[in-house]
Amino acid sequence: MSIARILIVAGSDSGGGAGIQADIRTVTLLGGHAMTAITAITAQNTLGVQDVHPVPADMVIAQMESVIGDIGVDAVKIGMIGSAETAAAVAERLAALEGLPIVFDPVMVATSGSALADEATVAAFERLMALAALVTPNIPELEALGGEEIAVRFATHVLAKGGHGEGPMLTDRLIGPGGVVKAWSNARIDTRHSHGTGCTLASAIATGLGQGRDMIDAIERARKYVREALALAPGLGGGHGPMGAPFGFHDHA
Repeated sequence: MSIARILIVAGSDSGGGAGIQADIRTVTLLGGHAMTAITAITAQNTLGVQDVHPVPADMVIAQMESVIGDIGVDAVKIGMIGSAETAAAVAERLAALEGLPIVFDPVMVATSGSALADEATVAAFERLMALAALVTPNIPELEALGGEEIAVRFATHVLAKGGHGEGPMLTDRLIGPGGVVKAWSNARIDTRHSHGTGCTLASAIATGLGQGRDMIDAIERARKYVREALALAPGLGGGHGPMGAPFGFHDHA
């Protein structure tokens, strides 16, 4: 039996709600095999990020080389990068993997409001956007990256997430170089326990692409998975707690 091999390039969340921990959980529950290149270690809980220790860029690349050379990769998910140097090194390595679907979640601000990328790192994101099949920014991240026209500028697709919007309904829009491809609207799930939604969504999409789904199908399953995880949030911690794990999520096909 073949299994989709998903390489996750992202930071560790000591609280287990987001980052590598959320990514591994998501890929596994959706039937993929998760491999990791950890870019940063964070001291983090539901209240915020207390400290960040970036992993040196050469060690991030060493982790990538180790799994690419032996196990192989069907799709890549990129989350928190940690530094501009690491962003550039990761982009250079991934550029050699032609035709591989890459989902880039441009993590700049955690759910708690803590900044996770400086200006130089954001500038270095441009090389990653040019490589990505899909970029998944929230509303403030999309504005910081240059707005919806980044789909044209970098010849990529952008899933403009509506979770930071106002009102009872949320809309996510898939934007390609030619404009809006599709939009999805759902009622807002009223919970403060939404830590890791962005990481989880991007990993779920990457898993779908690695499994051979087309982009629309991969996004639709991922959105369904995230909404189920939000509904199952166990209510941990005093701040933005983690989502739940939808064991037995029934859309594996």
